[in-house]
Amino acid sequence: MTRFIHDQFSKDYLEELLKPFGTVQAPSRVAAEVKEIDVLFTPTPTPTANLETLGLLGKMATTPAIFEPFRNPASIDEISDCISKLSEIKSAMQREAKRNQTKIPTAEIPQLWILTPTASKNIISGYGGQLKSNWGDGVYFLATYFRTAIVVIHQLPSTQETLWLRILGRGRVQQQAIDELVALPTNHPFGRATLELLYSLQQNLRINQNTETEDRELVMRLAPLYQEDRERARQEGLQQGVQQGEQQLILRLLNRRLGNIDISLIEQVQRLSIEQLEALGEALLDFATVADLETWFSQQQEINNQ
Repeated sequence: MTRFIHDQFSKDYLEELLKPFGTVQAPSRVAAEVKEIDVLFTPTPTPTANLETLGLLGKMATTPAIFEPFRNPASIDEISDCISKLSEIKSAMQREAKRNQTKIPTAEIPQLWILTPTASKNIISGYGGQLKSNWGDGVYFLATYFRTAIVVIHQLPSTQETLWLRILGRGRVQQQAIDELVALPTNHPFGRATLELLYSLQQNLRINQNTETEDRELVMRLAPLYQEDRERARQEGLQQGVQQGEQQLILRLLNRRLGNIDISLIEQVQRLSIEQLEALGEALLDFATVADLETWFSQQQEINNQ
């Protein structure tokens, strides 16, 4: 049961990260049989975000791609099954091209990325996997015409470049990646969404009766983060409520003292911090005209520029 919980997390996670850069189908059915591709990705010519933000995962998403993530180490049969899905997609594309009397550009055929936490040397050598200097450790490419690579997540270097793939690892590797995720700036474009997906994973694992030791440890790691996040959100909500109350009070006092003020001045008031609102509340007692308010804003600007 827990494997299906992790599988759903992996699909949702990859879809969330990749959707700013193209079309994501998760899962996508292969027509020949009732088989499903975990994530089928087609990049757009003009993505709405910078692919470099996703590091190694972003590099994989520069071309059409199939992502097949595994919670447990991928077996020989599972890897072969992934390769057969790619073959069936290629055959479907060829049939479509034949009907349209066109030729498929090689660049439009998806690259298969098999994401597995670990893989034995026998499996890698059995499939002829080879490292490439421009991809680094842990990414083993099969022969060219297979258009396939086996990504061994636990062999990836622990760098910012690999963070978004190591989130899909297990045990210590995944927990270190979570620590790095938490340390990212709060305005990171994918940090918040990833944490929310991890919290959802934690909740699903927590209510499952057959949780493995490793999953219990993951739940324990995420639980305090979840509580801290919710408390922070509550405090920010309270702070925002106080700030909005201060704004409304100041605007009422200004309107009473100076009459209706211009929308541009109202917007300036709305941008003030609580401390600045309190300072304006004291200063406005001495205002006689709108010019006095404008002068006060000019003085604040000068203070901020110092």
